[in-house]
Amino acid sequence: MPRRPQPTARQARLGLELRKLREAAGLKAREAAALIGADSVQMSQIESGISGVSERRVRRLAANYSCADGELVDALVDMATGRARGWWEEYRDHFPRPFLDLPELEHHAKYRWDVDFLHIPGLLQTSDYARALFTYVNPEYARSEVERWVEHRMKRKIIIERSDPTPYEAVIHEAALRIRVGDRATTRAQLTRVLELSEVGHVAVRVIPFEVDGFGGAGSAMVYAGGPVPRLDTVVRDSPNGPVFVDAEVQLSRYRTLFRRVEAVSFDTDRSRDFIHALAKEF
Repeated sequence: MPRRPQPTARQARLGLELRKLREAAGLKAREAAALIGADSVQMSQIESGISGVSERRVRRLAANYSCADGELVDALVDMATGRARGWWEEYRDHFPRPFLDLPELEHHAKYRWDVDFLHIPGLLQTSDYARALFTYVNPEYARSEVERWVEHRMKRKIIIERSDPTPYEAVIHEAALRIRVGDRATTRAQLTRVLELSEVGHVAVRVIPFEVDGFGGAGSAMVYAGGPVPRLDTVVRDSPNGPVFVDAEVQLSRYRTLFRRVEAVSFDTDRSRDFIHALAKEF
């Protein structure tokens, strides 16, 4: 298969998982390469995501690595052969690679959890709220560039709006609901939109109120994208240079625990809806 100039996060993750299986089997790259009629250079390119790999080779490698997890192998095959070129490709010449990888990750996610303390999660944002946010954070952007970012964020919401929506749960701190990213009208419209989406069956919104005692989890903001098997889950964290993808198994376990902890101190969905409704009246 031809080499890729820059693998996507999904392609790189496939290579990483194949390398993990090889190392767990105690094989060197050249030994694994011989199993599929390749050389060590080709194996290195496969494991770095630079070169693609066929279904036949994925299954042969998995068999020789004594991987008995059929669901994992099927998921790796899907990653190798399911080449989705979605709407995000339109932004290839405008956005850094991670902002193309993020919607691709969301497209394939089996479920999605968000935790946010300062802003309304992106999938729940109105265009006016997103516009106010991008304008404030990036004052040097021209109007057209701001609009491109707003458009990109609005398109990402397709995962909870399409006919086969992704199950979605958001845990939002009261601070994020109260901070006026825009003016009062923008804030009121944003809260109303969150309420509307919270009524949809596959969307759950929970609120952490200021009144909770002993809450030290404000640093646990995250986007958690569930994979076809837990090993292929991904956490996305914000950084000054854009989204950072976390996939180490120990870290994934840590973030699952963090999510359950913040979920446990939040209101249930009905009480959260009542809370947001009362707050919207203040605006």
